[in-house]
Amino acid sequence: MKTIELIVPCYNESDVLEIFYREVSSVMQKIENYSYSFIFVNDGSSDNTADIIKRLSEKDEKVKFISFSRNFGKEAAMLSGLSYSSADLVGILDADLQHSPSLIPEMIKAIEEGFDVAAAKRTDRVGEAGLKSSLSQKFYKVADKLSEVEIDDGAQDFRIMKRKVVNAIVSLSEHNRFTKGIFSWVGFKTKWFPHENRERAAGETKWSMKKLFRYAIDGILAFSNSPLRFPFYAGFLFSASGVILFLISLALKLICDLPMGLAYMGAIFFVGGVILISLGIIGEYLARIYAEAKDRPHYIIDETNIKK
Repeated sequence: MKTIELIVPCYNESDVLEIFYREVSSVMQKIENYSYSFIFVNDGSSDNTADIIKRLSEKDEKVKFISFSRNFGKEAAMLSGLSYSSADLVGILDADLQHSPSLIPEMIKAIEEGFDVAAAKRTDRVGEAGLKSSLSQKFYKVADKLSEVEIDDGAQDFRIMKRKVVNAIVSLSEHNRFTKGIFSWVGFKTKWFPHENRERAAGETKWSMKKLFRYAIDGILAFSNSPLRFPFYAGFLFSASGVILFLISLALKLICDLPMGLAYMGAIFFVGGVILISLGIIGEYLARIYAEAKDRPHYIIDETNIKK
């Protein structure tokens, strides 16, 4: 019998965990020729998420868990689950039930038909705030154009993967991880499943605008060198604009005897702004190099029932 493990990152999901467990278990029990198990990753939750996961593990041996010493973020949670997994197939889905468990049997069937990855692609953004949805769509358009790999707006973390795909993902040791980009970068034969967004079964989203903005910056910088080219193009453009502005101001001075002070001041502010933007971009990349050089672990495990 083949095995499949489902990785479930959790951060303050006490309101929905038991609902999630019952619904997904009901789906998995109907899948023939596969034994299944969960890997719940408690990402430093401040509610009683850890207690609920432990209680589930005590009554069901299929429930494995990893608890972090603090909140390290979803990227670290997914990486730890993938690193500790050992099954033939490994899946990732959110605890809030916005990822439809009913798709899992079809995903497994796609793997058996020869695909290496079966992944969900969102067809709408039901349940998201208008501003958040609009900004997310714009981010993915920009990221896709700037990045060296294809990053689709609809692509989700919700997927089932073969062991060789998991091994490839885990082998990438970079600290500033953007998993959606990593999924694309490692390649492999993927079948996409259209997926309608679902409302959360309970609780509230943990993705604030601040976290989403930070995630967006990480995504662009992790898979694109284009921002580093910005200072060159901007410098050329602004230098040319400065020369034109100076010539226009000189002409106005000669023809109308207008003072050139404002033109000089505008040019100084203009160039100063470009320099600061350029330094900011370079600083972001240097910060990531610094993080890689420190080589700290992606996460610290406080407790787990998985023997590795």
